[in-house]
Amino acid sequence: MNSTTPVNKPIIIGQISGVFGVHGWVKVFSHAEPRDNILTYSPWLIKQKSGWTSIEVIKGRKQGKTIVAQLKGIDDRDKAHALIGSDIAINQEQLKSLDENDFYWRDLQGLSVVNLQNEPFGSIVSMMATGANDVMVIQLADEYRVEAKEKEILIPYLYGDVVKQVDLERGVVIVDWDNDFE
Repeated sequence: MNSTTPVNKPIIIGQISGVFGVHGWVKVFSHAEPRDNILTYSPWLIKQKSGWTSIEVIKGRKQGKTIVAQLKGIDDRDKAHALIGSDIAINQEQLKSLDENDFYWRDLQGLSVVNLQNEPFGSIVSMMATGANDVMVIQLADEYRVEAKEKEILIPYLYGDVVKQVDLERGVVIVDWDNDFE
């Protein structure tokens, strides 16, 4: 776990984006991969004006290109409508344990990136999925911004080949990558 991520801080995994039907089901925009993995978590923490509320997921499914879910206590369209725009989160303890050298994207964001020669590249601002592999989006360190035309570079997240080590304690990702950004 990244030391900058508080253990008790809710982890946003989606958002309620609409209502589905007349019995209180909600449409869900999921940040999980695959998208319907959001349904494997229960209860959800729903962000409301009064703060986070824990709500049990009764059932859910893929519905076309979206996810729909039935939540305990939300049994009509008006109650469901009141939740539109609410963030969906889970507690840290609900995340499944990962194998060694596997990491959640959120744990990689903000880490510094250096190459095998210990030359700093910058820090990971986001991750993105491509058809072949995940990619780190790295905001270049100040010393490279003058030389490079771009302020960000993309480096494939290929553990073992490109990514040689992830050290969450030190907040560093070591990559086998040249610093020639031109």
